[in-house]
Amino acid sequence: MRTKVFPDAGAALSGLLRDEMTIAVGGFGLCGIPETLIDAVLASGATRLTFISNNAGVDDYGLGLLIREKRVKRMISSYVGENREFERQYLAGELEIEFNPQGTLAERIRAGGAGIPAFYTRTGVGTALATGKEIRQFGGEDFVMETGLVADLALVKAWQADEFGNLVYRKSARNFNPVVATCSQMTLAEAEQIVPTGGIASDHVHTPGVFVKRLILARRNEKRIERRTVRPAKELP
Repeated sequence: MRTKVFPDAGAALSGLLRDEMTIAVGGFGLCGIPETLIDAVLASGATRLTFISNNAGVDDYGLGLLIREKRVKRMISSYVGENREFERQYLAGELEIEFNPQGTLAERIRAGGAGIPAFYTRTGVGTALATGKEIRQFGGEDFVMETGLVADLALVKAWQADEFGNLVYRKSARNFNPVVATCSQMTLAEAEQIVPTGGIASDHVHTPGVFVKRLILARRNEKRIERRTVRPAKELP
């Protein structure tokens, strides 16, 4: 079997990137984002991109780097509140946004990966988010139809991978990465550790390697905190 492990992010993305493509990106806030692969997308020069992501990064990190360089045409997201440049571009009409409730976004990604074209949810009924969408009643309650999301390319980050591409996530990084890994025919993963095939117990695998086409060792593992909030230290007696 040809190896899935590539020497670096540029090599892993070679031949895959093009303008106008849709890319799904894992991560929850800044936790578990594939920053090494994001850097390589930036270096590629690809532009007018659509991103499916829980967040839009911050001004100098994550997807914020691509937004700052005006490489992003559209975001399909649930939380973008920490990125001032994103706000500026959106208010200036330079960037499109499709807002989703966070649970709805996760289910849209999961549905796309499972081959489910659409589903109904009560979330968003009676709000601007339901404008133009089909509404149906079930059990006397209104539900809005949401469509599954399928990307041209998916980028995820794991704590550990084996050479076949089986992935293990840690803590909050497990929130969106597992569903993002399923929603594209071409999923690339970066991992903090890569072990030989068989080095991960089967019961510990979160994303089976069948979903992962290419794999790299992550070169950036900053683990930034999106917004640091601390209480003032109490005075010592």
